[in-house]
Order: sequence, then structure tokens, then C-alpha cells
Amino acid sequence: MGRIVVTGGSGKAGGTVITELLEAGHTILNLDLMPMTHPAVHTLKTDLTDSGQVFNALAGQWSLSEPFPEGLPPRPDAVIHLAGYARNMLVPDNEAYRANTQGTYNIIDAACKLGIPKVILASSTAVYGVSFAQGDVNYPSFPIDEDQDVNPTDTYAIAKLCDERVARGFAARYGTDIYSLRIGHVFGPDEYNGDIFYGYVHEPHQWKVHGWSYTDARDLGGMCEAALRTSGLGYQVFNATNDTITNLMHTEEFLRSHYPETPITRRLEKFEAPLSNAKIKRLLGFQEQHPWRKYFTLWDKKPVAMRADGPVSST
Repeated sequence: MGRIVVTGGSGKAGGTVITELLEAGHTILNLDLMPMTHPAVHTLKTDLTDSGQVFNALAGQWSLSEPFPEGLPPRPDAVIHLAGYARNMLVPDNEAYRANTQGTYNIIDAACKLGIPKVILASSTAVYGVSFAQGDVNYPSFPIDEDQDVNPTDTYAIAKLCDERVARGFAARYGTDIYSLRIGHVFGPDEYNGDIFYGYVHEPHQWKVHGWSYTDARDLGGMCEAALRTSGLGYQVFNATNDTITNLMHTEEFLRSHYPETPITRRLEKFEAPLSNAKIKRLLGFQEQHPWRKYFTLWDKKPVAMRADGPVSST
């Protein structure tokens, strides 16, 4: 049980992660520009691109009370940084890059200088350079794992890669554990029978951009909890995806039939996700609780309204 600061907890993924952390017994402070209505969580309105606000937020009170508790506020045990623009084209590119890199730098800088021992960052599977590529780009090999070279060309993913590099440098300088989670497209509990997951299963040719993989928001909370339990790894990057491919074919059969020219570098498990989460399971002990087959029901019928504008890209 610990005191955990979460940034971006008012969003879809952040709210679910906070719920999972509360169930695990943690005390949570949410830093966000938008309110969160959970009665057990105080939201401190914080502009993460302002370093002074970040330092004060991480060193301040955990909730409003009259009077405040005697003495200095307790130091956080960890920061989970989920805030930021979730993809390209929400704001102009320069603003997405500024906000996402400056906010992450300020969180890492303040946490390390305040002696907070662990930081967990939201990176993205977009850093593999396929999600927002200029045109159709193939993965260099399968499975897609953390050892692959990454050279994205879009602003969102470049900013995420910069965040990872800042994290690596600060972890080496301060001895802080900083774990970057390369998160896939996040699905909430009520989204498995919508258009995107229908497309995953029945129109897989459209979904190379997501690596035929996904991240359940509740399992993302489980990944964060696993990261909180595991210390002493220094800087690490993890694919934060669920266990299985979003298709009915066996993984190697699917990949060989669709991408016969792309090498497969090791034997894949029967339904292993091409964006493999083997490392996060091995080093952090993560165990999936929410496989997509448990919730998907559109095996033989289309959803009521199919999208007209094509697939939505990864967050």
C-alpha cells in the first residue's frame, strides 16, 4: 500500500487505473486540469508544463481538510504519469510536442529531485513507427518487442521517444526506478462490441497500425500495480499490451499468411500478441485478467453503425 500521485486521472485510462489502484489499497492524488468525481480521490488542478506547479503538487497536501495534518505532507511513494495529448491531430504538432515533452520532463525532474523513488510513464506503441507513418510501413520483424530499433516519423511518437530518453538519463543520474509503458490502443469495459474491435476481428488488414494488439484499461491498472510492486530495475521500457492477438487465427499462421516477407525471430505462442508483452510478464509478474474473447460478442454480425472514416489510430 502506498501514496501514489497519478497525472491525467480524469481521463478514460487514468480513471480506470485509479480505480484499480484504490482496490489494491493505495492512497491516490490526481493531478489534472479536469475534475474527477471519485469521492476517495482529490484532484489538484495542475498545469504540468509549469515546473513550479509540478514541484508544489508533488510536495503538497494529499486532500483538503481543516486543519491540515500536523507536520510536512508525506512524500509520494511513486508517480504514475498518464497525462498528455493521446495522439496526433488533437492540437497542432508544435503544441502536442511542447505539452507532452515539457510535462513529462517536469514530472521526472521534480520526482527525482524530491527523492520519489519510482516513476511510471505512459509511452506508446506508436514509437515503433507504424501507427502514424507516412504511408504503409511494415514492422521489421515479429514479435514486436522492446529490443527493436525505433524511429518514428510523427510528432506524437517522436515526443514519446524523447520522453523515454529523458527518463533513461534521469534514472541513471539519480538511481530512480523509471518504467516506461508502451501502451496500445486502450479499451474500456464497454468498448469491446464497438466498431474498432469488430474491425480487429473481421477486418484485420486495416489494423497493422495497432500491431493486432490492444490494452484493456483495467489490465493497464494491473500493469501499473505490478510496476509498483517491483523495484530495483532502474530504467526499463515495457510493451503494455494484453496477451493475445486480436484475430481468430493462430499468430504465426496469421503473420506468415499476411506478411510472408517479414521474419519471425522466435517461436510465438499459439495466440500471442504480435506486440508481445513477454517482458512485462517476466520482469514485473503481470498477469492478464481481461482477455478480449471474454467480452466480444460480434462473432457473426456487424455492429449497428460501421465507421465511415476508417480505423482510429493508437493512443
